[in-house]
Formats: sequence, structure tokens, C-alpha cells
Amino acid sequence: MRTGSNRVRVGLLASFTALAAVASIGSATAATTLNGDWAPFSRCPVDDPAMLAADGATDIAICVSSHSASGSIKLGNTVVPFGASDLQIGVVNHPGAVSTVVSPKDGALVADSAKVPGGLLGLMCPSDVPVITGICNTLTDVKLNRVTATIESVNTPTGFQLLAGATTGKPIITLPVRIHLENPLLGDKCYIGSASDPILLKPQNLTQPAVTSENFAGDGTPDPNGPMSRLSLQGATQTDTTYAVPGTNGCGLLGSLNWAVNLKTGLPSAAGKNSVTLNNAQTDVAAMAAPGDIAPNAGKVMSQYWHSAAR
Repeated sequence: MRTGSNRVRVGLLASFTALAAVASIGSATAATTLNGDWAPFSRCPVDDPAMLAADGATDIAICVSSHSASGSIKLGNTVVPFGASDLQIGVVNHPGAVSTVVSPKDGALVADSAKVPGGLLGLMCPSDVPVITGICNTLTDVKLNRVTATIESVNTPTGFQLLAGATTGKPIITLPVRIHLENPLLGDKCYIGSASDPILLKPQNLTQPAVTSENFAGDGTPDPNGPMSRLSLQGATQTDTTYAVPGTNGCGLLGSLNWAVNLKTGLPSAAGKNSVTLNNAQTDVAAMAAPGDIAPNAGKVMSQYWHSAAR
């Protein structure tokens, strides 16, 4: 960054304001491959009207990306490990420490699917209910028993706190999600949580991240005098134990297996009985280094820079 200038003051303010919107919980779909320092921000919603309208003087547009290679989530009596996760959002910082979160079109969170330990046998069996017992007896077939779970974003994240992403022990953001359970007998519309009754994750850093920063050119090439600034926070473990988990919906024909899955897995599950852990999270924040210098077009220029970095 250029010390002693408006670039440092405004750029750092923008970056650290965005940290409040950082969380990591999925492989990106509909992503754009970007060059250099833009690479982590492949789904940043730079073309959203709210981002484009950020003038750089009063409203500042920011891209936030958080990745985790692995983790696990406990839902009632069931623990599901998961692989890579990717959270990307845009943030518009307004005067008075007020910010607006903007989700990409494919949702803020995109996550790899994971196998549920024990499969359908673990979710429903054994059972003393004749209908369920009959299903349990068919599950020697590996394909029928296999269940995959995918964490999916629903609605737009809310409730983030300033600077929480750079410290420990403070909720960073409220991330509404649901868990998609897939299995031939459960059908393709079996979920834990929903858009109207989501799981509300409020991750926080359990360990302090290492912080680095650098400037880069509009096309992503490293440049100590470039117009863009990137802040990186690496190596944090993130967790949340405060969320409640609603029951399942849509499992089996007309939801006929909801109760069986709920009974065995202990759903609904009250707050304090569930947990999520994200390992080795890396969070990156990108903002104009001196957005006031190009007001009122900072949001539009940042979008142009983002597109210029596309491979």
C-alpha cells in the first residue's frame, strides 16, 4: 500500500470492514477463473446493481472469499465430515459502520458433497416399525444404503460484525443453510432445514489467523503501486456451537420418511447440541486501494478490473 496517503486509510477501512462478513463453510459452480490476486474471488458478485452503484466516496464495494479444505458438522446425533468449501460474497460498506451483504447468483456458499457415515442404515435402522424394518432389510445393497449430504446456501447472509474475521471468539456472520440428503429411497428433495426454516450458522475464529496484505494491478498482476488491495487471513480454525437444527422435510414419497430420519438422528435438535468446524480456513478481502480517488465510479471500475482478470 502507498503509505501516507488516502489510499492507505480508505483501503484499510474497506478491508477490515469486510472482515465482518467473512465465514467459511463449498467447489464453485458458475465460477470464473481469474488471474493472480483476483483468483480467490471467482464468484464475487461485482456486477450486482448494489456493487456497481458503490461510488467509492460514501459506499465502498468489497469482495470477500473464504475457503476451507475440510471440516465436519454435527446435526443432532449425526456427525458428517465434508471436504472443500467455498464462501464468496460482495459487501457494500455504508457510512456509520453499516454494510450490505450481496450473494452471488449461485448462492454465497458452495460445498462439496460428503458421504454420511453408515448411510441410510445409520439414519433409520434398526427400527421396530414394520415398514422401516422392511426398508432396513433391503439396505445390504450398497447403492441403496449410500447417502450423500451437501451443505447449501439459502437466502442472503446477515448479521456480520466489524473486525470479527481478524480476531477470535466473535461471531462473524449469520449464514443460513440447509443440508441436502440424497439417496434413492429418500428421493431428491430430502433436506434438513429449508429456506423458510434454515440452519443459522454463526462461525467464529477459534484460532488467530495470520495476516498479510499486498497491492495488485487491475488485471490481478502483483504490483506494489496497483489500484487494488488484497488482505489475506490464513490458517484459522472456525467453529460454531450455537445453532439449532430443524427437522427433515421431503424425505421419501410425500415426506413419508421424515419421521424415521428425525427419530434416529435426534432432530429437531436444540441450540447447544450441534457443532460445525472448518479446518485451515483462508479468507481473502479485495477492495479498491483508494476508492475515493475514482468516485463516483469505484464500483463500476472494480467490476471492469475483475473482468479484465478473466482467463
